[in-house]
Amino acid sequence: MKRTLRFAAALALAAVAGLASARDIKIAHVYGKTGVLEAYAKQSHTGLLMGFEYATHGTMKVLGRKIVVIEKDTQLKPDVGKSQLAAAYGDDKVDLAVGPVSSGVALAMLPVAEEYKKILLVEPAVADSITGKNWNRYIFRTSRNSTQDAVAGAATLKGKVSIATLAQDYAFGRDGVKALKDALAKMNPQAKIVHEEYAPIKATDFTAPAERIFDALKGEPGRKVLVIIWAGPNPMNKIMALKPERFGIELDPGGNILPVLKSWRDYAGVEGAIYYYYGFPKNKINDWLVKEHEKRYGTPPDFFTCGGMAAAIAIVDAIKKAHGTDTEKLIKAMEGMSFQTPKGRMTFRAADHQALQDMYHFRIKPRAEQHGEWDILKLVNVIHAADMPIPVQNQR
Repeated sequence: MKRTLRFAAALALAAVAGLASARDIKIAHVYGKTGVLEAYAKQSHTGLLMGFEYATHGTMKVLGRKIVVIEKDTQLKPDVGKSQLAAAYGDDKVDLAVGPVSSGVALAMLPVAEEYKKILLVEPAVADSITGKNWNRYIFRTSRNSTQDAVAGAATLKGKVSIATLAQDYAFGRDGVKALKDALAKMNPQAKIVHEEYAPIKATDFTAPAERIFDALKGEPGRKVLVIIWAGPNPMNKIMALKPERFGIELDPGGNILPVLKSWRDYAGVEGAIYYYYGFPKNKINDWLVKEHEKRYGTPPDFFTCGGMAAAIAIVDAIKKAHGTDTEKLIKAMEGMSFQTPKGRMTFRAADHQALQDMYHFRIKPRAEQHGEWDILKLVNVIHAADMPIPVQNQR
């Protein structure tokens, strides 16, 4: 009888263990579903779901466990993002979280990941300080950082050039300008930044900032460039309407989402650096993403669709490598891990968990060479991750 009871107890324990190993993998997507960056957020979520679909061959399962994505809206407010992430970790018991869109919100969320000892995979927030001075060991990022943007941008600014910057007055904009200055100092000492202009994140009138920029640049000898570092509706069209060419000033707007690029179709020859453009990468993941996105949504995939997909693939690869969702095992698996994305290979640098990745130098095509609604950019050069000096900036 005792042996029978012990055997029954053993079976019961085995059954419980089996249920535990088969439980859902719960992932929170904590992102700005509402607000000025809503378009970015929607793309990110679409990409995340398509990435899980691709990485699991359509099963939405890893190691036999179903992936469940729980959505949380930060409303682009740091305090809301912080509380939503805490609720995801504490109440929903998620295994890890992805997001947010805004750098300011991300900075508020970082300590929450450390408090709950759970991974926050940052996508697509960009500010350097996320994997720099505010970083902790639970933070990974598939998104590029401000320095990667800046180094790629600096690679397009050759020789002697005078530069003014226009950026948003918050973490993303200020980190971006600092990163550009640091990158130019290393990559092109002949370049000099003669003026920095910061505007509110929701600014719509750029007349006064443009006049200050024009005054600062117009007397400079040689090439003169205005670099725009901006998230959300880009001010390039409004600046161009003020005719900077009167003073020989070129614009370098950086890359942006397709609806914004579409409004730049008549600015042939304008150059800059971009994180992703659907026609640039040549690999099977991007081929699948472009084909499926066009089939389902009628447009090519965009900036943050790619980013969301990269995050999902990284998560699936990490869970497989860690043989589960234990946080410490995931951290060990992800540090130094390389994974394939629509952009090609990315690698989480062990020192700060920043994904190292290629960027792209683009030029806007002349109208006559634009074939189709979204055929806007020409690839000038792939800026390879190995050729980009990205410093480790965390202090831990």
